[in-house]
Amino acid sequence: MKIPVHDRSGVVVDHIEVQEGIFDVQLNKALVHQAVVCQLANARQGTAATKTRAQVAGSTRKLFRQKHTGQARAGSRRSPVRKGGGVAFGPHPRDFSQAMPKKMRRLALRCVLSAKARDDELVVVDELEFLEPRTREMIGVLAALGSDSSALVVTGEPASNVIKSARNIPGIWTLPAALLNVVDLMSRRKLIMTVAAVRKAEAIWGSKSAEVDAP
Repeated sequence: MKIPVHDRSGVVVDHIEVQEGIFDVQLNKALVHQAVVCQLANARQGTAATKTRAQVAGSTRKLFRQKHTGQARAGSRRSPVRKGGGVAFGPHPRDFSQAMPKKMRRLALRCVLSAKARDDELVVVDELEFLEPRTREMIGVLAALGSDSSALVVTGEPASNVIKSARNIPGIWTLPAALLNVVDLMSRRKLIMTVAAVRKAEAIWGSKSAEVDAP
């Protein structure tokens, strides 16, 4: 499978051969959905907490006598129906993490990469380097590549000047190839990868390390 390679001005300068096991996999929507839910769940801290009626401060004495007041009988001021009382059925710290087999996570990532390539949302650039951080220059490159509104820029290795040049542009996010994940891919419309990033992805999830699973 061949993919065109652009320069920073958006002109096609070459074509590279990529592995079909990464960029030409049939989409499995259920698997991708499971991977997204799993990643978002694992990102939750689970620290939300409320106090029950046993935990709030306050006296446990009966507020007033049981009968002959014309009011409903009332017990402790810690009751959830009273101001300052405990919370009934409120959230408590819990673990939201989910487990997902490694093969399924890898296949879900390859499904999304393949969908990007199939829908012409994958743009490969020969190189993306800056001598110093230049947001205006990055905006020009993104505009030339048709990806100035919502894009994920992936480099082979962490590039500080690329990160600094793109971090103030709304809708643009940068990642090294080793940190590619389903949520970031699904959250941006365009995927911009350098040739080095493509080769890095092939080395991590390619034919030797990736299993060719049926969807």
